[in-house]
Amino acid sequence: MDNKIARKKQELRRLKGRLLLSLALTVALAVCCTVTAYAASVTVDLGSGDGTGASFGVLEALLITLLLALVPSLLLMMTCFTRIIIVLSFLRNALGTQQSPPNQVLVGLALFLTLFIMWPTFTEINETAYQPYRAGELTSQQALDRAETPLKGFMIRQVYANDLNLFLTLSNQKTGQEIAMPDTQEGLLELDMQVVVPAFITSELKRAFMMGFLIYIPFLIIDMVVSSTLMSMGMVMLPPSMISLPFKIMMFVLVDGWGLVVSTLVTGFH
Repeated sequence: MDNKIARKKQELRRLKGRLLLSLALTVALAVCCTVTAYAASVTVDLGSGDGTGASFGVLEALLITLLLALVPSLLLMMTCFTRIIIVLSFLRNALGTQQSPPNQVLVGLALFLTLFIMWPTFTEINETAYQPYRAGELTSQQALDRAETPLKGFMIRQVYANDLNLFLTLSNQKTGQEIAMPDTQEGLLELDMQVVVPAFITSELKRAFMMGFLIYIPFLIIDMVVSSTLMSMGMVMLPPSMISLPFKIMMFVLVDGWGLVVSTLVTGFH
């Protein structure tokens, strides 16, 4: 009985010590946060609202923050990432392997292939726009104009003429202007990004779906052969996909499918 009472007293002392230690740490953290907040306090003057001074700086900062949030999406849609990830998704669906490879692997492969394909374009942007801007030789607007040229040239090389004509026509109807289809590369580079980007995305979707269709054909033939074989053998209750999956994986490995898909994607960007 005395031993139990002694143990309870020891436990109470331990709990009391832990409680006091926690309170001390909490007070210390509160004091540190208060001192840091006072030391790092910044007064922001929004100005008088007349469009000058501090108010213009705050609006410009908000606009830059918004653009930075949209930059990843814009870059993904203005590079070869769209075609690559769609083709890889079609390949996985054609194989019928459900979630293998997982989405993280496909996205990672698509990102590194995008970096590999777009490296000459990124290098040109760095040399002609970013480095001069960093050295103070160009303003931000001039740097953006110079950075547009290599990226626009890459997109125009992938655009179908029909898609470019479509968005030129839509732009003419919207603005009421008459902009003809340029005949030279210099004239194409002078087109607005609002025409080139949607035409590029549309062309990329067309190419990706065409490649997906061609990828599906051999796997579809295997499914048809396996299904007809099972039907002729009277195995109606046996799922054909379960039997055809090993044959599709074996064929894909034997023909070096990953190498063929990757090489076709890389060489497809001329």
